[in-house]
Amino acid sequence: MSQFENVSVTKEANVYFDGKVTSRAISFADGSQKTLGVMLPGAYTFNTVAAELMEIYSGDLQVCLPDGDWQAIKGGESFNVPANAAFQVKVETITDYCCSFLS
Repeated sequence: MSQFENVSVTKEANVYFDGKVTSRAISFADGSQKTLGVMLPGAYTFNTVAAELMEIYSGDLQVCLPDGDWQAIKGGESFNVPANAAFQVKVETITDYCCSFLS
């Protein structure tokens, strides 16, 4: 799917790591939420509250999930992150992503 229909978008950006990671929150009629964002090259640690599905639309990164080793992720791939966890990414090229918050 190349676009989302019938959504609300929060105009104010979520800005992290001195602007190297940004996203916008989108809400769907069914109450589900996602963020669409961009990560610039660098190393970042994120913390989750809800479980997340991270879909990488373009770019290259390495991810280290709480229970695993580093793994390579590229555009067209995705990974799941458990709730109440920390995970690390090493972004190698500008990365376009969608984060879906899972219930």
